[in-house]
Amino acid sequence: MMRLVAFILMILGGVNWLMIGGLQYDFIAGIFGLQSNIFSRIIYVIIGVASLYILVVTVFNKGRLKLFGYKKKKVKRNEELEDF
Repeated sequence: MMRLVAFILMILGGVNWLMIGGLQYDFIAGIFGLQSNIFSRIIYVIIGVASLYILVVTVFNKGRLKLFGYKKKKVKRNEELEDF
C-alpha cells in the first residue's frame, strides 16, 4: 500500500513539473498559495521523499516495481500428484 501511495505522489510531482515546464503554472503552489508557503514546501518534501522511496525500492528489486504484494500460492508436491 505504501508503494502505491508513493507511486501516486511521484506521478503528481511529475505532472506538476510538466505543468511548470509547459504552462509555467505550479499546481501545488496554486492550491496552497505561494511556493514559499509552508504547506507547499511540505508537499514538495513529501513528493521528493516518495520519489526517493520508489527509486530505492526499484533498485533493490533489480528494476522491478511491484505496487501490489501478490504472493504465489505454494503447492505441495503431493497435492500436484493427486490432481492427475
